[in-house]
Amino acid sequence: MKHIIILGDGMADWPVESLGNKTLLQYAHTPYMDLLARMGRTGMLKTVQDGFHPGSEVANSAILGYDQNEVYEGRGPLEAASIGVDLAPDDMAIRCNIICLEGDCIKNHSCGRLETAEGDVLIKHLQERLATDPDIVAKYGPVVHFYTGVQYRHLLVINGGSKYLRCTPPHDVPGQPWKPLLVKPDLEAEARSGKQTKLSAQQTADLLNELIVKSQRLLAEHPLNQQRMSEGKDPANSIWPWAGGYRPHMVPLTVTFPQIKRGAVITAVDLIRGIGSLAGLRVIQVSGATGLYDTNYEGKAQAAIKALETDDFVYLHVEASDEAGHDGNLELKLKTIEDLDRRIVGPIYEAVKDKAVAIAVLPDHPTPVAHRTHTNEPIPFLIYAPGIEPDTVETFDEVACQHGVYGQLEKDGFIKELMATD
Repeated sequence: MKHIIILGDGMADWPVESLGNKTLLQYAHTPYMDLLARMGRTGMLKTVQDGFHPGSEVANSAILGYDQNEVYEGRGPLEAASIGVDLAPDDMAIRCNIICLEGDCIKNHSCGRLETAEGDVLIKHLQERLATDPDIVAKYGPVVHFYTGVQYRHLLVINGGSKYLRCTPPHDVPGQPWKPLLVKPDLEAEARSGKQTKLSAQQTADLLNELIVKSQRLLAEHPLNQQRMSEGKDPANSIWPWAGGYRPHMVPLTVTFPQIKRGAVITAVDLIRGIGSLAGLRVIQVSGATGLYDTNYEGKAQAAIKALETDDFVYLHVEASDEAGHDGNLELKLKTIEDLDRRIVGPIYEAVKDKAVAIAVLPDHPTPVAHRTHTNEPIPFLIYAPGIEPDTVETFDEVACQHGVYGQLEKDGFIKELMATD
């Protein structure tokens, strides 16, 4: 039996009054997900372990069975793995958004959808100016390295930096003043760890805050931002580092599950590529995959179908619903859910329905449109495989799946049930 996980990032939601107090999954037209729920088995999954922030790095690695107490190191190291940055043992890698400030407040976490080519220009400018800034080098040494990622999501590596920091994810605080949200050292965590780093937690926080402030002047003056503003676009006028850590130690899925001899990950998001890479999966790039509502759904579906000809396991991740949730855009999020069903789940099911392929569909966490950021409630999941005995659930949504035969799973419960379909 081969296995594919189809992940609709942030697809789960809360009941919405204008939808008759239904969730978006209940309201949306999703005939293929409902079909697989009827023919398969369902349940709920706690993807965010107690004590962890409901980030995609936590939820997606948990879906693959990884215990966060053993592997969690934040988003930065995962994105480093994705873009091929080989971290030294004393490198602290931290996610580096380019965000939009409006006055004293964070307008949004993504600069109104910055293109990767634009981000590359700005990140290279920051590397040239900030990594060699005389004041910074004199205080901290030549320890700063910026790396281009995707769209507004980039990477900052601090050689000898401390990961014991209190950072605020920028997508959690749209409209809030940025100065009170600057990086703070987590002195208690640093003391508990006993880890000695070249830069203390206080020094690392001071360095990151200095980089934030200096980036604002450099970016505001950059011709690319002058052009964006002249076109009525949001300027990409500040960096925002968060979710730092060291290189994680993840046992490859091919070791944990011997039936997986070869696996693949398909996504437009660096973070998920990094998780897949560290989990021992090969990364499949799909032209036109954007991480937004305009992503190449058909290209991703066909890439997954082709991968299942040679691979035992495929992790197909679609970001669009999460971004619509962060934007608080109800209509767009409904569209992304229906697009996932019609353009991803349907074609894959039709291509493999006569083959020995198990299909799982689930979100990683809710991103409610009313809340505009991630929450940690359990999420619904379905598992279909040829010959599986179905439960009584008729539709795929947050309410129906509570009555599924699997009940509520956590930690590696989901991945073990999926792999047990062999």
